[in-house]
Amino acid sequence: MQFKKYILIPALKKSGTTALWLIKMILPISLAVRFLDYFGILTYIAGFLDPVFMNLGLPGSTAIIFITSIFLPLYAPLAIITSMSLTLRELTILALMCQIAHNLPVESAIQAKTGTTFWGMTTLRIVVSILTAFLLNLILPAEMGMPLFVQTDVVVISSIGELLLAWLQGSLKIALLIFVIIFSLNLLYNILNAFHLISKLSKGVEPLLKFFGLSANTGFLWLIGYIVGLAYGGALMMDQLKEGKVTRAEANLLNHHLAVSHSVIEDNLLFAALGVSIWWILGVRFVMSWIVVWFRRLILRLSSKGKVNYNVYF
Repeated sequence: MQFKKYILIPALKKSGTTALWLIKMILPISLAVRFLDYFGILTYIAGFLDPVFMNLGLPGSTAIIFITSIFLPLYAPLAIITSMSLTLRELTILALMCQIAHNLPVESAIQAKTGTTFWGMTTLRIVVSILTAFLLNLILPAEMGMPLFVQTDVVVISSIGELLLAWLQGSLKIALLIFVIIFSLNLLYNILNAFHLISKLSKGVEPLLKFFGLSANTGFLWLIGYIVGLAYGGALMMDQLKEGKVTRAEANLLNHHLAVSHSVIEDNLLFAALGVSIWWILGVRFVMSWIVVWFRRLILRLSSKGKVNYNVYF
């Protein structure tokens, strides 16, 4: 087999197209959010959520963390978290909220291309994150101590010029990172496909997929979603949908699962480094994703009077 002709070059071509599509979507959104933050609009919106957060066992000031998480990847809310005085209990609740509902403009847009709707996924993740926080506030011990991180000063941007420079620097890093990850995934997929290993991998996780209410055909995509998340895994899902290897019905249920539980390695390690128990955040996301998928299947079954109608999307 010619590695360069049948594996490397096809991976490069596909990665260039997919990475460009992601970059064109991500960069304008990230710039818009930076302006919203710069002009104080995010802080203004967060003020309306203060009463809600007080009932979730969180200080009203943490609303800005959740708002930031909704619009941006997890690194942004983490930067705010480390500048605030929070207990480990509060941080655990915030960790689950941010992990379930983060970077929604980008990730929901990607999921909208793969079997679901933008507003359906956005609403689902926000509702589940708030419900999870409410339940955690009921069951978590009242005293869990303090997190491991030390407070640091937040870098303040004082002019639009500094804002644009910071955005440009971040954009270059993001563009490079996106291409590297997409290329690595496509290269991995081509290698696995060439040596007929995808079916074996899918077979290995089949019992777990069955438990979660997912199709065995989604095994590879499930693994990718758990390793690198929705933004990058969604690109592969689009390819498999076009090639007919996964149906929209299967992608629909997988999207509901991954909306709640994805990128468990990176996401969990980020908060574990601050002192949050990895078992709390991993276990809760598993449970909530299980509930979401089986509840979704129930709705589809009831809506079709005993026959699952997969043309009805959330």
